[in-house]
Amino acid sequence: MPNPLTGGCLCGAIRYTVSHSITELRACHCRHCQKASGAGGGVNAVIPAASFRITQGAPKLYVDTAQSGNRLDRYFCADCGSPIYSQREKFREFVVIRGGTLDESDHLRITAHIWTASARPWSHIDPGCEQHPGMPPPKP
Repeated sequence: MPNPLTGGCLCGAIRYTVSHSITELRACHCRHCQKASGAGGGVNAVIPAASFRITQGAPKLYVDTAQSGNRLDRYFCADCGSPIYSQREKFREFVVIRGGTLDESDHLRITAHIWTASARPWSHIDPGCEQHPGMPPPKP
């Protein structure tokens, strides 16, 4: 795994670095992630905000009210529309980056599925992964 990790949008206008190791991905099946991705949901890595840095470009912000009812700031490329990351209003100390925007992610696997109660019938949920019908409880 390269250090720092790098990533960006489809057109290359937005680039970022992550100085924290990523060991797991979560698949989110909420309706908002489905709409934002245009697919069955999003695949995300939760990292400390202090380890995330935009190195090129300026993402556009869309303020969403998440399925949980909480404010969710979604950042994306204004040129190509790629979703890059999000931040929950109540947890600014974390950034949730979209796994597909990482340049190198072959070492990563989805370890949990969240908001499975909203999953589309055609979405695959690995029965060997942790599953939560809504938002999982905070990790101790």
